[in-house]
Amino acid sequence: MPNKFIHKLENYTVLAQNKLSNKQFIFLSSVLVGILAAFAVIVLKTFAHWVFQFATYINGILKLSFINSILPIIGIFLTVFVVKRVLGGTIEKGTSQILHAVAKKASIIPKKQMYAQIITSSLTVGLGGSAGLESPIVITGAAFGSNYAQRFKLSYKDRTLLIGCGVAAGIAAAFNAPIAGVLFAIEVLLVDVSISAFTPIMIAAATGALVSVIALDETVLLSFKQQQEFDYHNIPYYILLGICTGFISVYYSINFQRIEHLFARLRFTPYKKAIFGASILAVLIFIFPTLFGEGYESIKILSENDPGQLLENTLFSSFRNNSWVLLLFIGLTMMLKVFATAITLGSGGNGGNFAPSLFLGSYIGFFFSKFLNHTGLTALPVSNFTLVGMAGILSGLFHAPLTAIFLIAEITSGYALMIPLMIVASMSFAISKRFEKHSLDVKNLVKKGNAFTSNKDTNILSTLDTNAIIQTDYLTVSPGENLEKLVDLISHSDQVIFAVVDSEKKLFGVVHFNDIREIIFNSYRVKYTLIKEVMREPIDIIYPTDSMETVMNKFEKTKVHFLPVLKNGKYFGFISKSYALEAYRTKLKSMTIE
Repeated sequence: MPNKFIHKLENYTVLAQNKLSNKQFIFLSSVLVGILAAFAVIVLKTFAHWVFQFATYINGILKLSFINSILPIIGIFLTVFVVKRVLGGTIEKGTSQILHAVAKKASIIPKKQMYAQIITSSLTVGLGGSAGLESPIVITGAAFGSNYAQRFKLSYKDRTLLIGCGVAAGIAAAFNAPIAGVLFAIEVLLVDVSISAFTPIMIAAATGALVSVIALDETVLLSFKQQQEFDYHNIPYYILLGICTGFISVYYSINFQRIEHLFARLRFTPYKKAIFGASILAVLIFIFPTLFGEGYESIKILSENDPGQLLENTLFSSFRNNSWVLLLFIGLTMMLKVFATAITLGSGGNGGNFAPSLFLGSYIGFFFSKFLNHTGLTALPVSNFTLVGMAGILSGLFHAPLTAIFLIAEITSGYALMIPLMIVASMSFAISKRFEKHSLDVKNLVKKGNAFTSNKDTNILSTLDTNAIIQTDYLTVSPGENLEKLVDLISHSDQVIFAVVDSEKKLFGVVHFNDIREIIFNSYRVKYTLIKEVMREPIDIIYPTDSMETVMNKFEKTKVHFLPVLKNGKYFGFISKSYALEAYRTKLKSMTIE
């Protein structure tokens, strides 16, 4: 029955594609992709919420505090089992794979990503792995957009646009934050978007948010009703919070990478690695139960009037009303979150860093404001700082200040905190960018030589193949020949530069037409001047293995229009700067989403 319904829906969509203009069909497609992404969110969020409620119920009724430690072990082990037995042994994690697909794979995302992320992340995070569901949601939404476009034979531009629609709808549905969804898609994932491309992305985000509101229980979503008025006298403290979140973002990014690399180097079988990592995570969760799962429930508690609830059913429950013990508990949890998340993902679990960034930000904001209040130096609105701190870490880790600002503004149902959000997000971004050139999700791509960043020129150049623009049909001359041979070649071709080589293709130098312009009209000098007398050494050499960014840097450095190419130590051809720029312009045009 479901297959029959899907088949019928596909037929109606094909009919619509034939009747509508391409632009109208993209609008319709953005709605359909938005609905698909929203349903993925509903499945993931609902399952994770049910498991959290189950664990909370067991703890509350039976007082079995260890259940929260056992569930993540089961979840990570099951995730590894599914990856090995169902998903072919591998699964790509993190939103960086979307960037790579757009840059290197013509926006083609494998079909299995439409369900692989849902299954694995729901097992990992739903059963208590200390990670987030948003990255899997984003990947799933992008996969729906890409495969929908492939099914209806849409162009690269349209595939990329629908990937953006799936991403925007996923974030919008996960937080009921359509503006943040649009900004995340544009700020973090898409290279270049024209104003006209905003419309389908906005439609998809609005659709995702609407479906989420209708079908998803509001208690599952991260939202806040309680906040205090903004007082401009607290601006210096918001600036200080922005600085703190910037440095904490750097701390998180560095340590996350270290732990992931540590687990990657372990010579364990996947199952042993899962048990090893999950066991460490279990100990952390047993001592600090708020590290269980996404942690959104604890964020809500922090923003309310009774944060002491966090100590209930923990080893520190007897100190529930001791504000200094609570502060120490929150501070330690805050610093350990990166280890819990990295261990979750490094040991074989699946999830992302979006939710951990919000978790960490809220804890920092609470710790910062509560500590200052305890010292008697000031009386800061703790709930406001708890909320604004989330924007600081999100901005610092993902290098996405606009997404951070509007996400927190939307989930707080108002813009009363817009000024402090702007201050904290921008300060954190500036500091994080100073020490970490690339965002957390992009760093792995950079290390693999696949940088796909906010630098549009670098992105486009990374997609070009140096070998494709090497021209190998240039005529050559020998060093012992006189200029008569060269003049004859010039008169019968449009070349302005010639490589000077021997019979073994060894490069001795180059001769440019401008270098001999005054000589060629003197028949005596043409007859008795050897080519080796007028040739010059090339200023620089290009190799087929050079990236296009390296090639363009060499042109910029040398200020010449032609550079010779050597392959295996022998002359191979020339690259023309104008030819390279034309390839760049062609690629730019093909990658610009209109």
